[in-house]
Amino acid sequence: MRIAVAGFAHETVTFLPDETQIGHFEENATRGRTLIEANQGTNTVIGGFLKVCAEEQVEAIGLVAAECSPSGPVREDAYDVYCNEIIDRLIGLKDKIDGLLIYLHGAMATLERQDPETDLLRRIREEVGVFPIAVGMDLHGNISKAMMAYADIVCGFRESPHIDMAETGERAARLLLRQIRTEIVPTIAFAKVDLVLPSIFTATSLSPLKEIMAAARELQRNNKSILDITIFTGFAYADVKDIGFSVIVITDGEQMQAYAAAEHLADRIESEKEALFDTEPVYQYPDAVARAYDHSTSASRPIVLLEHADRMNDSTWCLQELMKRSGRKVAVPFLCDPITVKLALASGVGSNIFSAVGARSSLQAGLPVPLNGKVKFAGAMTYRTTGVMRQGYEVDLGNCAVLEANNITLILTSLNITALDTDPFRIFGFDPRDFDIILLRSKTHFRAAYTSLADEIIIADTPDWGTADLTRLDYRNSRPGVYPISARVIPIQAN
Repeated sequence: MRIAVAGFAHETVTFLPDETQIGHFEENATRGRTLIEANQGTNTVIGGFLKVCAEEQVEAIGLVAAECSPSGPVREDAYDVYCNEIIDRLIGLKDKIDGLLIYLHGAMATLERQDPETDLLRRIREEVGVFPIAVGMDLHGNISKAMMAYADIVCGFRESPHIDMAETGERAARLLLRQIRTEIVPTIAFAKVDLVLPSIFTATSLSPLKEIMAAARELQRNNKSILDITIFTGFAYADVKDIGFSVIVITDGEQMQAYAAAEHLADRIESEKEALFDTEPVYQYPDAVARAYDHSTSASRPIVLLEHADRMNDSTWCLQELMKRSGRKVAVPFLCDPITVKLALASGVGSNIFSAVGARSSLQAGLPVPLNGKVKFAGAMTYRTTGVMRQGYEVDLGNCAVLEANNITLILTSLNITALDTDPFRIFGFDPRDFDIILLRSKTHFRAAYTSLADEIIIADTPDWGTADLTRLDYRNSRPGVYPISARVIPIQAN
């Protein structure tokens, strides 16, 4: 048996002004045998695909895998390049493969396409032919019912932080192989819920989402015909028609049972919609910084200050407030600023440089912060992750720099990469426990490493594009009735 393996994934923040280009994807794109080698043994969806193929003695044929950090709308030419490459390679393998395993995020968008991933699957069906297709997807996908017409199997993450990426790939791959062997007849039911959460409230360790996810697992355990259940929370910062929660239930040929289970879970989510917004306190950023400073004086472990609304890893709202204070040891890992990195490289380790740091992506990220810092490191950095998120995956930071200014240690990158675990400290010879305050820009993924490390997690809301108050964003494409954004949906006037 031979299975094609591919991936094309992006979490699109449609409100950002700059488009995501081919070069952003090419920084980490892999193809053919390199795709297989780069993903084997990693906690990634494709890593899960490959594990099952190896266990089942199935030949995995790498097509192309392209992914980059969350950013603005994907350019049409970038979308076309990777879609065409996947399809062309599949056409070249026509009648030589038994199925396709593909990783798609679920929240990709271009300026012209609100559901480009479904468009890709439709093109595969139309241009390559009918053969089994299984999709592994992110929990934060804005999934459409239309996708169900082109995929035989759709499995999404069940955890946020996404500690189960490889496990999701394994689930999809095992079902695909069982389908190919005619052991099962996958039957999908889909239900949409008119609800979307800001990313910080989608951590699956927080109640009541924790209990909803547990109910889905219990439902599957108690019904032998149910092969898989995924609850997608959606991605609030992609302004598309299919924004928000979805439920997918896959059964072995039992359509009515699939529908009943999907509707049951959708009703449960709907009934909990207000409680899903009441999980943890969120502070305006000046209050959050003040609280972090106050609590750090008596804390035995670091205080994590979470600037969650930052979508491009360059926001300076909290940094501005931190620079006004002194007396505490602060770490700011992975702040994206290629201009200051270039300056540090030119000046060299041990020198002092003056620069205005951060806020390069848009006005919503704040203003660059002037500082005079000592260069502790300047150069290229590549490492393999040791944290549970994407464990074993190679990360290329490109050129980066470590600056110390006003008792603040800043790890500056030239690429948009989020600090998810403690690896940013390890690779530069730091211990996170030596700092009083750690300023992070994650949403939920940091919790896998920092919940046990932090004395307290303080969530700071800022005017950036990932705000917790979704009613502040000007949605134009969402369908009517989605809670809580419907009041802010701006209709597009006909010419």
